[in-house]
Amino acid sequence: METGDSMASAQALPRNQILAGDCIARMKALPAGCVDLVFADPPYNLQLRGALHRPDNSKVNAVDDAWDSFGSFAAYDRFTRDWLAAARRLLKPNGAIWVIGSYHNIFRVGAAMQDAGFWILNDVVWRKSNPMPNFRGKRLTNAHETLIWASRGEGAKYTFNYEALKALNEGVQMRSDWVLPLCTGHERLKGADGSKAHPTQKPESLLHRVLVGTTDPGDLVLDPFFGTGTTGAVARMLGRDFIGIEREPAYIEAAQKRLARVRPLERDALQTTASKRAAPRIPFGQLVERGLLRPGEVLVNARGQAAKVRVDGSLVSAEHRGSIHQVGAALEGAPSCNGWTYWQFRREGQLIPIDILRQQLRAELEAP
Repeated sequence: METGDSMASAQALPRNQILAGDCIARMKALPAGCVDLVFADPPYNLQLRGALHRPDNSKVNAVDDAWDSFGSFAAYDRFTRDWLAAARRLLKPNGAIWVIGSYHNIFRVGAAMQDAGFWILNDVVWRKSNPMPNFRGKRLTNAHETLIWASRGEGAKYTFNYEALKALNEGVQMRSDWVLPLCTGHERLKGADGSKAHPTQKPESLLHRVLVGTTDPGDLVLDPFFGTGTTGAVARMLGRDFIGIEREPAYIEAAQKRLARVRPLERDALQTTASKRAAPRIPFGQLVERGLLRPGEVLVNARGQAAKVRVDGSLVSAEHRGSIHQVGAALEGAPSCNGWTYWQFRREGQLIPIDILRQQLRAELEAP
């Protein structure tokens, strides 16, 4: 049960607001353990040397803003350690963090994350389907960025919606290389003069995948480098709350206008494919107790081998006895077997997987 102080802190959180100012100072002013996820797109420290031009001599609108300039690697490292420490303090015990960067900074950030106590879960390569070409022709085209996904600490029970990401990927397990386009067209925010409102605006598709995969509706997401508000816009659409921190007034203004246009999805559209691990556990014996299968009834595998159901929910075949998993493994000569998908029963001349009966009981348990 929450105490009066903790309830007051929860109510006082600036949910769905943009906090203006320095991200470290702003994070230090928030209560510890209050956010479920941090998504951070920190300065990349690009170390640009002079202007970059296209072959037609037009200037490339590169990242040359003051917020991306640091006097040395040591200065950047200090900044990184400070904001990571502030962010980790805000995470709940089972919270997690995503940090995105390029080759200029991500290796330094990754080391700092491990030093700070974060436990790295995956690095994800965002492969840009439409990267900017290398105009000088002296290096490989820089066609990807790297995201690091980490839990607050080793052993944390972080959120991972495996089945939802699998569904997004046409039923195939989601990999750690994501092919997504750069933010272009109508999604790219423009200033009054027609130029980009932010030089490194991230595509909403990237945040959609991150938030669907590693948060649940109602979770609170912190973005300490809010920019023009991609994290907030996607969070609002997906039924998550956000806190954004940004120091540049022009970015705050653009983000506020953007957020005002976002329409949250209907509640039923926010439901995702549930994790099988999160489903209620149904022992095979419950099928026998409930009369869905009778003692003495015969189950068969794909090759027609049979085993009888016993009163205690175990099976007995010509040579083996044990659980649905043990007997299936013995018949296959395998170390293990998923009995739920291995065995079938007969009804009205049709063979039906026993897992159908398990799903029926789960539906009863989950019904309101």
